[in-house]
Amino acid sequence: MELRWLEDFIALARTRHFSRAAEAQNVTQPTFSRRIKLLEEEMGTTLINRQTLPLSLTPAGDEFLALCQDVTRRVATTHERLGQLAESDASRIRLAAPQSLLANFLPEWLAGIEPTPPVTPYLRATGWLVDDYFQALGRNECDLVLCYWPAGPCPLALDTTGLDAISLGEERLVPVSLPDADGRPRFSLEDTGRRPLPLIAYHPRGMIDQAIRAHLERLGEMPTFSVLNESIQSGNIRELVGLGYGLGWLPKRSVQAALAAGSLVAAGGIRWEVALTIRLYRHRGNPHPAVAALWQRLVDSARQTDQPIGQPTPVPFRPQ
Repeated sequence: MELRWLEDFIALARTRHFSRAAEAQNVTQPTFSRRIKLLEEEMGTTLINRQTLPLSLTPAGDEFLALCQDVTRRVATTHERLGQLAESDASRIRLAAPQSLLANFLPEWLAGIEPTPPVTPYLRATGWLVDDYFQALGRNECDLVLCYWPAGPCPLALDTTGLDAISLGEERLVPVSLPDADGRPRFSLEDTGRRPLPLIAYHPRGMIDQAIRAHLERLGEMPTFSVLNESIQSGNIRELVGLGYGLGWLPKRSVQAALAAGSLVAAGGIRWEVALTIRLYRHRGNPHPAVAALWQRLVDSARQTDQPIGQPTPVPFRPQ
């Protein structure tokens, strides 16, 4: 049974005339009559009383008409809703980012942009490494990538061909530990005379782990660590640090409340902090008009204003 058969039956019930109903449905009368006959065969009963003038519906036809009206109304409503969803999806911007940026940077940044762009976090990306983000941009799996980037030279060889980037702000990775009874760090980077420090580390192929290692090498003070766990997400690291298993580097935005409350303490002085920038990437070949519009707004805003790093106004650059 086809939906148009139901629409044919509704037209026939309205006009009570085969010719006029066929005209309303933009088909020839023989074709229309054949479809009504097929509909009756499908339902296994006579729906039209052809002996009256004008035509009338049989009791079964009256019952079937109510069903036809209900079904066609539901289909029309669903079709309209699906169209609205498709239109909404077409305007949405899929943004991939690590969990810590989604939680501690993205909401505030979006709130500072007027009007707020239609950005939807792409949550499948929270377990990716940085190269996965860039490959996803090339596959058009996401529209924008928000990620951490070293303030100094990048320690990873990454292919950013075809990508544009904008710097949105800065972040600092702070080494933190649970405090001891005296409020000092239970695990301290300043105490080099102890046995290896238990470290809750990032994934060794990730950008943050490489940035921390590069920073320690520049310091010339590489402590001896005993790596207890490696994770992509800083939230997992914070949980284990909070349980007292070791120290770990965490984005300052994510731990500043805990540091102020004293539930976590810095595991070393400021020289152990790792400077990062927060970058937004897009692929130049992305055809999404909302992405192009947002990008142009960000670039124009950066050219016209001079705001501190960390505010919604970005500083544009092109990656090497």
